Amino acid sequence: MTGYDAHGPRCVLPFEARPAEVRLLRRAVAAQLGRWGVPSAVEGTELLVTELVTNVIKHVGEGAPATLVLEWRYERLRVEVHDKSRILPTPVGARCDEECGRGLHLLAALAADWGTVLTAVGKSVWCEIAAQPAAACRRVERARGALERCREDYRAMAAEGRSNAVLLEESAVELIADLLHWAAARGQDPDAVLDRAQTHYEAETAAA
Repeated sequence: MTGYDAHGPRCVLPFEARPAEVRLLRRAVAAQLGRWGVPSAVEGTELLVTELVTNVIKHVGEGAPATLVLEWRYERLRVEVHDKSRILPTPVGARCDEECGRGLHLLAALAADWGTVLTAVGKSVWCEIAAQPAAACRRVERARGALERCREDYRAMAAEGRSNAVLLEESAVELIADLLHWAAARGQDPDAVLDRAQTHYEAETAAA
């Protein structure tokens, strides 16, 4: 692996198509899925990544530059492998005892959906698998989505040269303040709302 770029629900892993890279990519995938709160998807994703990377090694060439992209889309995980070949893979008939030609069949069997697409510099083979997060992780995903939308409303802060982490933190504060204004407008006590939210958070954290 030549680098690692993880930003929010998207992770980009450039690599060279070599057998030794497969183990490193599998390890990186497991770590990233753990951070996203979907460890139950690790085994299936590792198998799919192994097949996709192995296909690049076999059909594009050992040492070819490629990129693995993971994208968490709420209850689906999208896996993409990009390379610089414009030859699209096609499934071929393969007997159970044959090694070659079975990769795409395995992909179709394990993935909820998959496909191939030509890109500006080559092609991408992608697949999506269902991944059910824990209840607490679903809350994190909903919060992340709300913050991403909220951040667009506070673009003026970006002109001040603040980092993405700082922008998200300030967006979180602004979002909480907006919710408290909403509660007050409905005749509710903002402090009571905060206390209830804190109680829910502590109960769910203790149960995790």
